[in-house]
Amino acid sequence: MSTATVTHNSGSLMDMFLGPTPMWYKQAVIAALVLNVPAYFILGPLVTSWIILFEFIFTLAMALKCFPLQPGGLLALQVLALGLTDTYHVYDEVLHGLPVILLVIFMVAGVHFLREMLFKFINKVLLGIKSRVMMNFATVVVVSVLSAFLDALTILAVLIALATTFYLVYEKVITKVGHEPGLPSDDSHIEETHLQDLEDFRRYLRGLLMHGAVATAIGGVSTLVGEPENIVIGGHTGWDFITFFLVNAPATMPTLVSGFIMCILLEYFRPFGKFFGYGAELPENVRKVLAAEDQRIQESETDRDRLIIKIQIFVSVLMVIALSLHLAEIGLIGLGVIILASSMLGETNEHKLGQAFVEGLPFASLLVVFFAIVAMINDQEMFTPVMEWVLSMDGRMQVFMVFLTNGALSAISDNVFVATIYMDQITPLLEAGVLSRELYEAQATAVVMGTGIPSMSTPNGQAAFLFLLMSGIAPRIRLGYVKMVFMALPYFIITTITAGVIMYNWL
Repeated sequence: MSTATVTHNSGSLMDMFLGPTPMWYKQAVIAALVLNVPAYFILGPLVTSWIILFEFIFTLAMALKCFPLQPGGLLALQVLALGLTDTYHVYDEVLHGLPVILLVIFMVAGVHFLREMLFKFINKVLLGIKSRVMMNFATVVVVSVLSAFLDALTILAVLIALATTFYLVYEKVITKVGHEPGLPSDDSHIEETHLQDLEDFRRYLRGLLMHGAVATAIGGVSTLVGEPENIVIGGHTGWDFITFFLVNAPATMPTLVSGFIMCILLEYFRPFGKFFGYGAELPENVRKVLAAEDQRIQESETDRDRLIIKIQIFVSVLMVIALSLHLAEIGLIGLGVIILASSMLGETNEHKLGQAFVEGLPFASLLVVFFAIVAMINDQEMFTPVMEWVLSMDGRMQVFMVFLTNGALSAISDNVFVATIYMDQITPLLEAGVLSRELYEAQATAVVMGTGIPSMSTPNGQAAFLFLLMSGIAPRIRLGYVKMVFMALPYFIITTITAGVIMYNWL
């Protein structure tokens, strides 16, 4: 699909700044950058850091208006200019986050080389399962189980790739003759008779992807390798894979089941589900288009096409084995997928290889900017007063508040960062004999549940959510920050209440 290029005839710097972004948004970004300077000198570094943090979150919320890399990056540069952190600390944060960056760059590109096999398989499933409830429930169960043993971003990358392929197949059919698709937010190239079906299809894909995104959170929290922060926590406590699962299962398993129940409620009771953006049926006209495409592929399939599918299945099996056994960092496994698949499929042209990286590199760049903000939080000790207040409490209430504050801080920051700070605070207390092993493990479980469950309340609280928000499919299906928050709300409420009650009664 070619993307229309927006040109500006005016030579005005304001017109050039942030391109086609609405003028009010440009003015808001400039105002923030200007006002942060006097705020630093009048209010001090700590208050200014909090202001910049919420300004950065605002750029994420406005992702459908402007990709956050530029406005968020300008804020990050200002953080460095004001001395709220320095480039060495940013680099340290990037080193800590390197596994996630490598994952986004290489695993997402690796999925690109498996697209034909994935489309063929999932298209059969999508066309074969007529029940909306069954389709979405199966998605939640399968994704949550896979996320416990593989990686949330990898699983979501596959879902995003499939949704994007389905969307583009349908868009190609309903595009006006002679009109090329323009910006993802523009429907001027669509035949008017198809606009309603397209909107219904967008609702269907939004529901499917959000079910999947939530499933990565409720499944990933249950094992040592399910979430990056779990590895940090396990490293402090000395839990291996089995021990981690068994110690935390009394909290993770009921929370997982509560998520399954919410999925059924959202899809089975349509008025309830529709209120939160779920419960949409796959339009019959869209189903016919996808079925026709499937039939066309089968009829035109050659021996070479069948060989491509077999090669992709072979590489996929190797990928799953490598991920399951954790033979290497996930990003490096993704690079292995790229090398194997492109070699066996004959994809040696550097320009075609470059297309595989188009989806992941902008998000990887945004992650680096995000780590600059995390470095600021760390250097200014923005969360330290909250943590000291919580750790001054006693027994049951302390464990419960560790859970709540981890969730709140993870929702506006980075899960791994919050988990690391908390574990760095409580582990020395265990070693000094101030904390009993029982209370220490209870607090560690509260960190697991806090960073994994309440953090789904915002896209920046979960890497998988943020990845979905920044993906190419999000503007196409009109999935913005506020929409994601609202669609995640019922899951957030039921899972947080379930986990919270368990953590309050843990001791």
